[in-house]
Amino acid sequence: MSDEATTGGPPNPNRRLALLAGIGVASAPAFARAAVGVGVVPGREFLWGVATAAHQIEGGNTNSDYWVMEHVLETYFKEPSGDACDSLNRWREDIALIKLAGLNCYRFSVEWARIEPEPGQFSEAALAYYRRICIECREAGITPVVTLHHFTSPRWVAGMGGWEDFAVVDRFARFAERTARALAGVVDWFCTMNEPNAQVTSKVLQRKPWAIEPKLRAAAARAIGSDRFHMYFLGDSFKVRDVCLAAHAKGRDAIKAAVPSARVGMTLALQELTPAPGGEALYRRVFAEARAPFYAAATKDDFLGVQTYNKFEMGPEDYLPAPANAMKDMSGYPTQPGALAATVLEAYTHSKVPIFVTEHGNNTNDDTQRIQHLRTAIDGLVGQIAAGIPVLGYLHWSLLDNFEWSSGYIPRFGLVAVDRKTFERTPKPSLKAYGGLVRTLRHTHRWA
Repeated sequence: MSDEATTGGPPNPNRRLALLAGIGVASAPAFARAAVGVGVVPGREFLWGVATAAHQIEGGNTNSDYWVMEHVLETYFKEPSGDACDSLNRWREDIALIKLAGLNCYRFSVEWARIEPEPGQFSEAALAYYRRICIECREAGITPVVTLHHFTSPRWVAGMGGWEDFAVVDRFARFAERTARALAGVVDWFCTMNEPNAQVTSKVLQRKPWAIEPKLRAAAARAIGSDRFHMYFLGDSFKVRDVCLAAHAKGRDAIKAAVPSARVGMTLALQELTPAPGGEALYRRVFAEARAPFYAAATKDDFLGVQTYNKFEMGPEDYLPAPANAMKDMSGYPTQPGALAATVLEAYTHSKVPIFVTEHGNNTNDDTQRIQHLRTAIDGLVGQIAAGIPVLGYLHWSLLDNFEWSSGYIPRFGLVAVDRKTFERTPKPSLKAYGGLVRTLRHTHRWA
């Protein structure tokens, strides 16, 4: 996940078993309205699941650029990722929780820094590890959706120019082809890149340069023995955008060459944005710089991943404060559940490819609010399906309370709590509520 509300620095990727008394799952009006088979892709099982990312849950990702940035003296991270959720060792527990909830899809990312620890040196052990996860997902009746790049890169990529250097396009395509070939036969769904548009939104909203960035990059460069350090969310955001678009296209082609039947797309950070009086010019610029190029690129893909958390009204220079009565998350950002239906409509209108909700959730300690938010948002999604928008699936962010980038372990997006010392997983009531909601929809609609 990434947070488009950040304006004073890099995007802050805050993200992603008993049913609570009084919370039903069968009364949402759109459930009764949606016509059978409308707005879904014929012949494909609707995917209900959860999403995670390697760096946020695996732990010990020491060869990545984010690990470097977490440990420099000048870091802006509240705490390092450390062991994360120890999913490097406990991934079978995670799959079991997904199966327990009755869900049929798991989106997770492979870690480039593990697979290609040095340029051109691929780890067969790492590739076999991720292949085993995919196999066990399938054996559990769970469809794996693999993201190739979820913010983190090998430290050697950062030291060679990172995502500001077009040379990374070929490097990423090589990694994509090698990984897809290793996962052939056990993965049908690939996301090339996670939210490559997020940093552009923040750049448009940023009124002045982030003062500490040069010092941060210099410290990280020294830490890896290089004269440069370029991360996904640092540097010239417009240059990163153009490089990412090229890397996505070449990565997609590389995946298709290795697995011709693969369904490939990218995911975008899409908050619901509306212009207030005086905010029309800023709204148009955000759309033109951070959305339109990606919608155009997605027209050649098999799907477009929509990732929505917030709704913002745009003033002349920035987001306006949220209304007093708006539902808000732990960070104080407006998290109206109706935002998902709006962004699904926008994404399909401009891309004309099937939509896959690859992330959606709520950063809250109030699980009752999480359940309410989930039910209302899915109600709106069902309404869009009824209106004819082809939707492939819905994945909740996140399965676990995990490492949320520079905010550390403070945010709470998970359907499952994780003990920070023992890593014991404790399902929250929302996990069972989500599973119950899915069962209701499956009984109500054949497409679900």
